[in-house]
Amino acid sequence: MIPLARAVLGTEEEAAILEVLRSGQLSLGPRVPAFEQAFAARVGAPHASAVSSGTAALHLALRAVGVADGDEVVTSPFSFVASANAVLFERARPVFADIDPRTLNLDPEAAAAAVTERTRAILPVHIFGYPADLPAFERMDLPIVEDACEALGAVHADGVKVGGRGHPAAFGFYPNKQMTTGEGGMLTLGSAEHKERVDSERNQGRAPDMGWLDHDRLGFNYRLTDLASALGLVQLQRLDGMLEARARVAGWYREALAGFEELELPCEDAGGDVRGWFVFVVQLPRHAGRDDTIRALSARGIPSKPYMPAIHLMSFYRERFGHREGEFPVCEDVAARSVALPFFPEMTEGQVAEVAEALDSVLRTRLASPTT
Repeated sequence: MIPLARAVLGTEEEAAILEVLRSGQLSLGPRVPAFEQAFAARVGAPHASAVSSGTAALHLALRAVGVADGDEVVTSPFSFVASANAVLFERARPVFADIDPRTLNLDPEAAAAAVTERTRAILPVHIFGYPADLPAFERMDLPIVEDACEALGAVHADGVKVGGRGHPAAFGFYPNKQMTTGEGGMLTLGSAEHKERVDSERNQGRAPDMGWLDHDRLGFNYRLTDLASALGLVQLQRLDGMLEARARVAGWYREALAGFEELELPCEDAGGDVRGWFVFVVQLPRHAGRDDTIRALSARGIPSKPYMPAIHLMSFYRERFGHREGEFPVCEDVAARSVALPFFPEMTEGQVAEVAEALDSVLRTRLASPTT
C-alpha cells in the first residue's frame, strides 16, 4: 500500500542521534540553541525558540502577545484544531471568520468584520503551506500570531519567508511535515523580550540565571530535547531537497488529475506568493460523497483522509459556544469535500499515477451512480 505520508530519514539522522546518546546529555544541551539559530537563519527571523510541539509554540506565542482571560482571538475555522485550542488554554475565546475560497486561508475582510473591542490578536493559519495575506492583517493594527505549522518553505509575495515578518510564528515538526524531529516545534520571534519570556515559560518559568528549583513565573514543560534538535539540524540540511521533491510530486499530481474538470486542485501560486508544499488536498465534486469516496479508495489500496474538518462544527465547539451549520459557508463547503491524497517527498511518478487512476475510476463510478 502507498503510505499517506512518510518522512525522509537516513544515515545522517542516525549518526546525529547516536552522537547525542553517546554524549550523555539528552536535554538542555548544545543542540537546542544550535537548532534555534539555524532555523532562525533559515526563515530570516531574529530569534527562534525550540519547543515540544507546534501547539506549544502557539500557546506560548499567544501568551507573549498578551492574550489572557476574557480576550478574543480572530482565527480560521478551517485548520487543525490546535490553532483554536491554544486560544482556550489562556481562557480566551477563538472567534472564527470565514475563509477565502481560493487560498482556503482566513479571509481578511471577514476577519476585520469579526473584530470587537475585546479582540486581542489575529491568528491567521497558512493552511496547507499557502501564505496567508499577512499585509492585509498587518493593516488591522492588532498583534498577530501566525500558525505556520504547515508552511515551512513558503514565501510571501514581497519575498519575506513565512516566519520572518517579526510576528510570533509557530512551526511544527510532526513526521508528515516538511521536516521532522519526531514531535517538536519552533517559534520564530522578532522581539528579544518575547524570546526571553518564551524561553523561560517553556522551562517551567525559570529565568536563565536561576537555579533549577527556583522559578519566578508560571511556566510549562514545553522543552525540546537535544535528541530532537540533533535530528532537526540534519533535516534542515536536507530541507531544500525535500521541498523541491514535494513540489515535484505536486506537479505530477496536477498533470495526472488535470483531466477531471469537477475536481478542484490546490490553488496555483499567484501574485508572488509561493507555497511550501505540505499535503496535496483536493476538493471532490459536491455530489460525489466524500466518505464513500474515501472508503472506495481504501478498498483499492489507496489511503486518504478528510482534511480538514470545520473546527466550529466539532462537538466540543458546538457544545461550548453554540456553533451551528451555516455560520461559515465557504469553510463548511470546503471541509465537506476536502480529501488528502498520499503525498511525501520520495513518492514516485508511478505512485502518483496509481493514485490518480484510482481516484478517477472511483469518481467516475460514483458520479455515474451517486446513490451507490
